[in-house]
Amino acid sequence: MKAYSVKKYGKNETLHLSDVNVPTIKENEVLVQIHSAGVNLLDSLVRNGEFKIFLPYKTPFVNGHDMAGVITKVGAKVSKFKVGDEVYSRVGDHRIGSFAEQIAVQENDLALKPTNLSMEEAASIPLVGLTVWQALVEIANLKKGQKVFIQAGSGGVGTFAIQFAKHIGAYVATTTSSANTALVKKLGADLVIDYKTQDFATILKDYDVVLHSNRDAKVLEGSLKILKPGGTLVTLTGPPTAELAKEIGLAWPFQVIMNLLSFSARRIAKKQNVNFKFLFMRADGKALGDITKLIEAGIIKPIVDKVFPFEQTNEALAYVETGRAKGKVVIKVR
Repeated sequence: MKAYSVKKYGKNETLHLSDVNVPTIKENEVLVQIHSAGVNLLDSLVRNGEFKIFLPYKTPFVNGHDMAGVITKVGAKVSKFKVGDEVYSRVGDHRIGSFAEQIAVQENDLALKPTNLSMEEAASIPLVGLTVWQALVEIANLKKGQKVFIQAGSGGVGTFAIQFAKHIGAYVATTTSSANTALVKKLGADLVIDYKTQDFATILKDYDVVLHSNRDAKVLEGSLKILKPGGTLVTLTGPPTAELAKEIGLAWPFQVIMNLLSFSARRIAKKQNVNFKFLFMRADGKALGDITKLIEAGIIKPIVDKVFPFEQTNEALAYVETGRAKGKVVIKVR
């Protein structure tokens, strides 16, 4: 089968299209013929080698985390799915490889594709949907009537998070450029801040939750300071914490390193009496099934910026890296 592989880690490296073996499935896995694959900044970071400390993939390996497709084979102990089912997934760590024609996926990482979405729309959902679910529900416990600040509201995570937070009943503030103001307002944002001309830290205060996705240290500091006492900042970009290192089973030297990396942020959080949490999202078919219900009910709508043909996978990844995508970017594999 055809697949796009990382042959060598590096920011200037491209993915290589090559012939690879069709994956063999274990008893708790299914084989999926991929129709579409979502493209995420995570794919770029993995290619660059930024997660080698957490996820030491041995090169060459097939890249890609999101997919939608049809099951063609099931393992002996698979009970929730059958051949012919249309499914989607943010496949599990150490099991990535959605920039390909086929993939083996663990049963517990899968969900049935929303019936009201195309394959391209479905492939745009899993990673961003699970990121938002784990950040706002599992970590921050966002509730009706609370205030949440969602950074980069017109991006992949942001467009999903705004809709989800409004469904919960929260008041939503977000940042974007003036060109995307209408989009984020349509999604439900109550307060829109133009990051090019306005400083959110001078406008917002007493927020319950911040969904942080900016790599600028000043943005992180300002985000912590707009929280009310007891509030929670969930960061998707770091710095990582020792708590994370323990969760994913890293040895104590790495725990010490991460403790040092996050020292400044944790110190500010402690001074402000707020919570600083790092989310390293995980595959979760059950939660994805709950997200499917919201999509089929019309509560969440996918926002897809561009669909690239399979042959332009590197171009799709480069477009995501520009940071200019409105919503998600998808590759049409089949």
